[in-house]
Amino acid sequence: MTAAASTLHPFPQDSGAPPFLAADVGGTHVRIGLIRGGAQPGVEILGYRKYRCADHPSLSAILADFVGETGAVDDCVIASAGYALADGTVLSANLPWPLSANRIREDLGFRAVHLVNDFEAVAHAAAHIDGSQVLQLAGPAETQRGPTLVVGPGTGLGAAVWIPVGTRSVVLATEAGQASLAAGNELEMAVLQHMLRGRGHVSIEHGALSGPGLLNLYNALCAVRGNAPVHTTPDAVSAAACEGSDPLAVDTLHLFCGILGSTIGDMALLYGIQGGIYLAGGILPKLGPFLLGSTFVERFLNKGPMTRALQRIPVKLVEHGQLGVIGAASWYLENMATQAPAA
Repeated sequence: MTAAASTLHPFPQDSGAPPFLAADVGGTHVRIGLIRGGAQPGVEILGYRKYRCADHPSLSAILADFVGETGAVDDCVIASAGYALADGTVLSANLPWPLSANRIREDLGFRAVHLVNDFEAVAHAAAHIDGSQVLQLAGPAETQRGPTLVVGPGTGLGAAVWIPVGTRSVVLATEAGQASLAAGNELEMAVLQHMLRGRGHVSIEHGALSGPGLLNLYNALCAVRGNAPVHTTPDAVSAAACEGSDPLAVDTLHLFCGILGSTIGDMALLYGIQGGIYLAGGILPKLGPFLLGSTFVERFLNKGPMTRALQRIPVKLVEHGQLGVIGAASWYLENMATQAPAA
């Protein structure tokens, strides 16, 4: 068993509302929580653990390990990158093994397994984010009620819009990361032109705004500058950039931050964002100081006459490591409440 960030204990059998599992499944890590719904809109985490995907043959194996220490539950909700099909399978380019709700239900004997898009789940966690869990990047500190964007790069790029509707909410899950990468200056044009060699389409996710995208951006910049790459992983590029030990890595991360700002500004206008923007994902929490010193905010606001509208939108970096699990649990509880028969 390989796991990290563990807080586990068997749940009490007479605890009222039955606990359930909520899992946030990414291309690199799986985060699982044993959850019980509390006072609205509360989510109580009874146990939590993070697993490395590469150390396990399937999601069923990871869930079985977790359940083996906490006790059996009836229901499970899984937040995952990708597109859920009607047969319970998930289409995703970023997961290391197939994901099937039906197979997991059969393997572990769950009564029900629910699937939700990972950033749709994170968007449902927006109501649980407080000021101590964020780094303010732009806009006013206070947020207003309105459409809220949650976006962030990790193994891929996730984006979802949380829309309040009365006392409930609607979340628009998107595949915004698959939109075409756009260049905003001459250097970005040269890098994009290099990426387009032999390809008809370079997505935002593949070309820049993800872990693999950051490495692709670095390799393309090396080619444009005529230098041989020396880093082979996204972590190595970002670490060298933050340390200032490699000028090409520094320039790559500045490109990354500029493209991120421009892309998020586009999303804010496309989706009519008013309530705020939360940056999440596996990459950005480690890059806070670099992001603050980059052109991120300048590029976010650089939208001609729409600059004044964007200046009114709070932009915050989320540092809550359990956000995906809390979001999946919130999605499940809200959906169960919606389906419950009226008294």
